[in-house]
Amino acid sequence: MIIIAGLGNPGNQYAGNRHNIGFMAVDALRRLPSFTPWSRKFKAEISEGEIAGEKILLMKPLTFMNLSGESVGEAMRFYKLAPGDIIAIHDELDLPAGRARIKTGGGHGGHNGLKSLDAHCGKEYRRLRLGIGHPGEKDRVHGHVLGDFAKADKAWLDPLLDAIADNAAMLVKSEDSQLMNKLALATGAKAEVEKPAKAAKPAAQSHIHQARNHAQPKKLPETGPMAEMLKRMFGKKDG
Repeated sequence: MIIIAGLGNPGNQYAGNRHNIGFMAVDALRRLPSFTPWSRKFKAEISEGEIAGEKILLMKPLTFMNLSGESVGEAMRFYKLAPGDIIAIHDELDLPAGRARIKTGGGHGGHNGLKSLDAHCGKEYRRLRLGIGHPGEKDRVHGHVLGDFAKADKAWLDPLLDAIADNAAMLVKSEDSQLMNKLALATGAKAEVEKPAKAAKPAAQSHIHQARNHAQPKKLPETGPMAEMLKRMFGKKDG
């Protein structure tokens, strides 16, 4: 089983907040045909289904963001899962609005939901980070995060959420490069996929060395008409 946990705050007053983009993404996944209606368990709203042949538990913790790990950790222990079986979807201040990144492990970057997951589940879970942009000033961060998405944001938000659901199989199968391309195409963002390491180049040579390698003199003929002509042109003259 894989747990896909969207991070957010419960309640209608928070439903449209930027901080709740994780909830929104999991809501989009739940609309896929195989998933059951929401029910309550593990201090969360949960839905069970299947993606790409894998059994999936969707979760929206009802503990509020700062205690998200209590809910996800309880489900993880119940099903005897490892941190690597968890995918957390959350808002990311340090990414421009509409951009997405995915990684396993790493720091929490001050995100209280991730702090809680780290404490209750370990750190080696996968994180799908969805950019909400930074307001530019530190004292405006709280209001920005807990503020609702603007109407203009719908231009990238709806296509992003739809693309996450449409390409859920890539998320589950860890086809991260392909998934990032799909999400970038959906929002019109430039895809930034990690490129494979290039093969090592031969050791650099000096220009003189290279010239010598490419300009080795050809062996002169020692017999025949050409040899006779060269002897007449360059041979020693009798003194």
